[in-house]
Amino acid sequence: MKRETVRRVGREPHGSTDDPELIDFSANTNPRVPDGVEAVYRDAFEASQSYPAEPPTAFRDAAAAYVDCDPEQVVPTPGGLAAIRRTIQLAVAEGDSVLLPYPSFGEYEREVRLQGGDPAFVRHDRLLGADPAGHALAVVCNPNNPTGETYDPDELAAFATRCREAGTVLLVDEAFLGFTDRPSLAGTDGVVVARSLTKLFGLPGIRAGFAVATGEFGEALGVARRPWNVSAPALAVGSYCMRQTGFVEETTARVRRERTRLCESLADRFDVAPSDAPFLLLDVGERAVGDVLGAARDRGLALRDATTFRGLDSHVRVAVRLPAENDRLLEALDDV
Repeated sequence: MKRETVRRVGREPHGSTDDPELIDFSANTNPRVPDGVEAVYRDAFEASQSYPAEPPTAFRDAAAAYVDCDPEQVVPTPGGLAAIRRTIQLAVAEGDSVLLPYPSFGEYEREVRLQGGDPAFVRHDRLLGADPAGHALAVVCNPNNPTGETYDPDELAAFATRCREAGTVLLVDEAFLGFTDRPSLAGTDGVVVARSLTKLFGLPGIRAGFAVATGEFGEALGVARRPWNVSAPALAVGSYCMRQTGFVEETTARVRRERTRLCESLADRFDVAPSDAPFLLLDVGERAVGDVLGAARDRGLALRDATTFRGLDSHVRVAVRLPAENDRLLEALDDV
């Protein structure tokens, strides 16, 4: 990437707050973490006095079992975004066209522009019907952020086939797929899957994730990965978390139950987008978004200003948190 391009592209806004006085509904991370994870992190201190194993076989084995792929196809990364960046760096040259959904995660556009690529935007609900021919890369966010819906598995698989036939790399961001019962595309020829371990397991500061890719592109991803690119504590914690099936089952059941309850309660006041994810997109209508955010903050809650997403101008996004916290959200929005 070029320095002048970096200066021109700038940064993307994100959710989350570092104010300890606020309950954070602006970031879509699990409020709970698996039992025993703190002990795993502490036990990794001794291992941190040496470089991590290279390649990190234990982590790759855990990731492969987690998404049902071959361990050799797993490329460990410091978070899902690092997997997205590396994929775009390898797939996109200056002047290349890239098929992107909107509204969706803003970092896709940013990373494409940093490489000098040209985004070709398609509405997220029409993306799988688009022609991938002529694009160096197509990106799918499943479930889509910020709208929350997953794609039909058969339609997504058919789109992957069309991308492969067109010679277009398909990047599928599955950061929130672990909250659903939908299958991963990990291990599918021509597809790069990016996974984050920080959303489902409530540990965004750990920075652990991975990519899954096959064939020549998978080999290129593996070679491009820097040695020791994920810390020993992140590798240990990530490997442990991916084996906590009971925690995953309990989390997905709670999120599904609380999401339904929030949808039903908020539908009288807002247009609530259907969601399979641990968050909801609310259209606040004629209300000023700033007023809604301010009213929630006065009640000790931080919501996500969703007008920063392309194509949205009257929306906020709220995470699905614990029942008592969700009660506070409903109370805060009751008078807005």
